[in-house]
Amino acid sequence: MRALKLAVPVLILTAGVLGAWAIIAANPKVEPAPITHQPPLVSVLSATPEAVRLRVYSQGVVAPRTEIDLVPEVSGKVINVHPAFAAGGFFKSEEVLVQIDPRDYDFAVTRTAAQVAEARKELLREEAEAEQASREWKALGGGKPSDFVLRKPHLAERRAKLAAAQADLAEARLNRTRCELRAPFDGRVRTKHVDVGQYVTAGARLARIYATDIAEVRLPIATDQLDFVDLPLSYRDGKNKPLAPEVILSAHIGGRTHQWLGSIVRTEGAFDEKTGTLYAVAQVRDPYAYREDALPLAVGLFVNAEIEGRERSDLISLPQTALVRGAHQVLVVDRESQVHIRPIRVLRSDRDKVFLSNGVEVGEHVIASALDTPVEGMKVRIEALGSRP
Repeated sequence: MRALKLAVPVLILTAGVLGAWAIIAANPKVEPAPITHQPPLVSVLSATPEAVRLRVYSQGVVAPRTEIDLVPEVSGKVINVHPAFAAGGFFKSEEVLVQIDPRDYDFAVTRTAAQVAEARKELLREEAEAEQASREWKALGGGKPSDFVLRKPHLAERRAKLAAAQADLAEARLNRTRCELRAPFDGRVRTKHVDVGQYVTAGARLARIYATDIAEVRLPIATDQLDFVDLPLSYRDGKNKPLAPEVILSAHIGGRTHQWLGSIVRTEGAFDEKTGTLYAVAQVRDPYAYREDALPLAVGLFVNAEIEGRERSDLISLPQTALVRGAHQVLVVDRESQVHIRPIRVLRSDRDKVFLSNGVEVGEHVIASALDTPVEGMKVRIEALGSRP
């Protein structure tokens, strides 16, 4: 019995050792799997030319086409002003804006009219005396008379005095009309410096007024933008007739963006010496006309301008994500899925797109997705041809 108790543990221990050895012997040997590197996955676009109308953007301040100082040509006391003669007031052409006391000038008209009547009387008397002198000389029959005898110098003097009196009368009447300062155009008052009861002198500045028929905006155009738009450049022989490209002016007022449609009518006569820019002048007709969708295009308003440009059909547009290394290069994938780094010339860039004039051939595949550390000749996997931006 005692021998049996000793044998059982020995048998169990032996069986465990044999089982462990069997498990170890039967376990397959694990070989490490080889490490494989997959080329990065990229999306590409096919370079295809498209018709693009390039636009030029600029900014400027609204100004009237015509603006003058209201200045009297005679002196006197102001006795009346137009009801709208105040800063911001509107007036019509030929309306009397300021009236100067005309009594002194009425008196001058009366005096000069009397002088004309007197000069005309003296001329008639002299003509009668000259005719009498001519008859008397013929009656005497004493040869050819002199001009003095026939009173010709006297007649010339009287005619000259009549002409001078008539000129004085015309001047007096002209000064009388100048007592009423009339508006030369439909316009608006910018500033006024006089009111009823004030004495003004000839040449004094009474107000600053401007026309409301057309508003103008000077728009600076950089030299590298001139090729994008057909500006009405002027030549001495009259060639290159102005094309008047359209321009959209806009301003953000009262939480809304307001727009006005105008056109480029001319360019200024010289480039700016400091900035090298050329100023184009945009005009908007009837800027103060009522419109439900926009406020009046007021003088002094700062506006943004979008000028209609030329249409180009040879440009390739790409998304901004296609640019690498400071926006001067793109990545092109060839038929063997190898990457090539191409220098490009960006003709125009906006928020989402860039337009290329060279560097990429039509039909080539351009990487449009991000690629970390691109290397010339590296392999990539193409996900799919992306859609046009």
